Amino acid sequence: MRGAMVLLAAMGMALPMVAQEKADEVCLRTRTSFDLVVDASYAVTAPLFGPEGERAWAGKDWDPQFVYPQPAKDEEGAVFTVRHGAMSAAWVNTLFDVEGRHFQYVYFIPDVMVTVIDVRFKPEGAEATAVNVVYTRTALTLEGNEHVAAMTEGDKKAGKEWQQAIDEFMEQSKASGKH
Repeated sequence: MRGAMVLLAAMGMALPMVAQEKADEVCLRTRTSFDLVVDASYAVTAPLFGPEGERAWAGKDWDPQFVYPQPAKDEEGAVFTVRHGAMSAAWVNTLFDVEGRHFQYVYFIPDVMVTVIDVRFKPEGAEATAVNVVYTRTALTLEGNEHVAAMTEGDKKAGKEWQQAIDEFMEQSKASGKH
């Protein structure tokens, strides 16, 4: 009986230490932003940042599957899924304010993370539009921290990649007379 009491007393002392160690572990939250300039009017630029419009320049991996609306259309409240490697994310267009020059998306990968993407536009003359993109990623589990960290590293490179892809798309569009 005395041994059990000693064991329980020791466990009582150990439990707060274990709880403290667990409390020190937190789900990672990151924020990354980048800016780019599209050599086109806002009227031409804005549609490029909707999920459907992004298909034109984002490459073969960007393939949103619309749940709503049907047929697919870039609008506030749109819901779609996108593959992220072996995982699938559910996306919602939470703000699609064309007049206010502000779009926002939230996507969720179950048991991994939630990402908010905030896109703001600022016309710079008749034929150029500045675009600011902010990614805020929050891990949902401690295991999700690794995914958040890896995707944040990708976000740090995304500005240059997006700029290059959009520039190439715009050049092709101008050459073909579309813009």
